[in-house]
Amino acid sequence: MKYISLTMLFCTAILSVAAQEKKRVDSLRNAVRTPIDTVIMEDVDTGEKRKVRIIIPGKDEGMITIEKTDKSYEYESGDKHEKKQISVENDHPRKAYPIYGITFSRIDLGLVKLVDNGSFTLSDDNRDFRYRPGKTVNFGFDVLQAGYRFNDNFRLFLSGGFDWTYIRLREDIDFMENTTPLTWEHTDVSFSKNRLTSTYLRLPLSFEFRTKRYSGIGRLKFAFGPEGGFLLKGTQVFKSSELGKQKFKDDYNFTQFRYGAFARFGVGDFGIYAKYYFNDIFENSPNQAGLRNFTFGLMFGI
Repeated sequence: MKYISLTMLFCTAILSVAAQEKKRVDSLRNAVRTPIDTVIMEDVDTGEKRKVRIIIPGKDEGMITIEKTDKSYEYESGDKHEKKQISVENDHPRKAYPIYGITFSRIDLGLVKLVDNGSFTLSDDNRDFRYRPGKTVNFGFDVLQAGYRFNDNFRLFLSGGFDWTYIRLREDIDFMENTTPLTWEHTDVSFSKNRLTSTYLRLPLSFEFRTKRYSGIGRLKFAFGPEGGFLLKGTQVFKSSELGKQKFKDDYNFTQFRYGAFARFGVGDFGIYAKYYFNDIFENSPNQAGLRNFTFGLMFGI
């Protein structure tokens, strides 16, 4: 019931922000009353011409903004064929403004490494947690964000999304439901698949630095910050020739609230990421004290 309540609360927040975003967009549309014109722009330095559709505030007054390096241009407008020198700036007309709304971005797909008291080698107490490295993975994405753009190179925002960690176990062990501390037993059934999964509501706070746009690749971006997460559910999935596919749900003593740090680096819409959680994977389980989660991989839609 706890994870259902958290999910409902999160979805309510998404719908609320969506309504505010729609209202904001509608107000902006109603506020735009400037004429739209098609002009031919000529680069004073190279003579290159291109036709663009722009909004000219107050007829020919003000600044025309397009994404290009700051230069002077001559342009012809309408039937007048008037040539004027204009300054073109490569920036949003507002230097700083709030950012918020629904998104589908920062899609993570990476590998998971279990860290046992600072070592990638599992201790004797955790030998049964031996896993298949190539099939122990992390997947997640953000669906909501709110923050502030201070300038064209720096943003600070809190986002919310979902995060799954899939641990593909080598041993034929069955975790007991509704037991504390974490308890399991070895079975006589040979599993072709034995996967333990945790699902979290993730809340990363991003300090993001961005370069200018480069032709053909976009911006270089670097972000880092803390990340918290609330447990939504735990799942164990078995697959065997004797019993077929079986699925069981429980919290399996996963930490109810985990916290850690992340770093991201990308070019355009693609990048890499790494995350490390400072508290243990399982709680109220003394034998698993010090067993933590380190994740790294590829990221899309940054």
